[in-house]
Amino acid sequence: MITADTLVINAWYVAGFSEQFKSRNLHGKTIAEKPVVLWRADDGRMVAFDDRCVHKRVPLSKGRFMADGTVECMYHGLCYDSSGRCVLIPSQPDGPIPNKARLHQVPVIEQDGLVWVWAGDPKVVGDARPPRTPEIGSVGWDTAKPIGPMHPKANYVLLIENLLDISHFYPLHDGNVGDIANSKIPVEVIDEIVDGNHKIGTLRHASNYHQPPMLVEWLGYEVVDRIHTHCMLSPGITRVEMIAAPPGKLGTDADRRYVIYHTHTPIDRKSHEWYLSVSCPADMQWSFAPGVKASQHITATFPAVIAEDLVALELQQNMLGFPDNDSYTEIHLISDSALLRARKCLVEMAAAGRQDKAKAAG
Repeated sequence: MITADTLVINAWYVAGFSEQFKSRNLHGKTIAEKPVVLWRADDGRMVAFDDRCVHKRVPLSKGRFMADGTVECMYHGLCYDSSGRCVLIPSQPDGPIPNKARLHQVPVIEQDGLVWVWAGDPKVVGDARPPRTPEIGSVGWDTAKPIGPMHPKANYVLLIENLLDISHFYPLHDGNVGDIANSKIPVEVIDEIVDGNHKIGTLRHASNYHQPPMLVEWLGYEVVDRIHTHCMLSPGITRVEMIAAPPGKLGTDADRRYVIYHTHTPIDRKSHEWYLSVSCPADMQWSFAPGVKASQHITATFPAVIAEDLVALELQQNMLGFPDNDSYTEIHLISDSALLRARKCLVEMAAAGRQDKAKAAG
């Protein structure tokens, strides 16, 4: 099950955070090999369409908004309303507008501070909904401005596997969020269905653990009992949570925690868009500078960790370009259990999407 070109087409993916979509701003994205244009209509709704003018394929995202709220194509001036219907063709003002002059609508959902797009076959969406991200935008939590977008030159499944496999914290992140002791923490696998989405991840309980330097800074404790989870909630997002307290005090007012959401949206089979957002309880301040929100400090220092992951992801992608033949076989470790379940799940979802496409074509 090689991840070199794995791509789940029929899934919800994050186009961005709600705050990024201001009224009358066009956003062009490539999501799962599909060109998509998104904007917030005058009534506040998010709309999304195939990002190609029906006349000559020029990206509508390169156009502009007119005074009446319609979007004008930059090439020949065809104008579209928020339903995707062409309402004006300047070169034939008195002629009929063809019934087919309508943008192909792309399913879009705005939920819990995120804007999600279904770039696959809209006929198979059914009851599928994006996973919930309740901490983002909640009054009980403080969520810092997200890091990103980042655009790793790597298949997005490599990022998902990276996030589920924190045994790489040593040596890749040694000295910041990792150490060799982290590799020795027992791992429990999480595998369940939540609201129709396949949730796969890891759970690690640690006692009397001496935290690496960056985690001491983030959470304020050097020696802790802690609970650490990394879970793929769907092909489009992974949730990380850490809860830590002095030994013997987990589950009390001494708890300090963060929730990190990683959104991984495939652009194509060799690149993706990655956002990272950090949420902490609204009253949780940085231990070493009262008055500074903990989520803000964690976000400010996280790029050092990301930079190390980016190097590893792109090195992996480059090596996937070489044929394995009989000369190379991946070996798998006990710590890879969740990673391998996620890989199998994603490969099966990708295959199911290909079968759906073949049936539709037949």
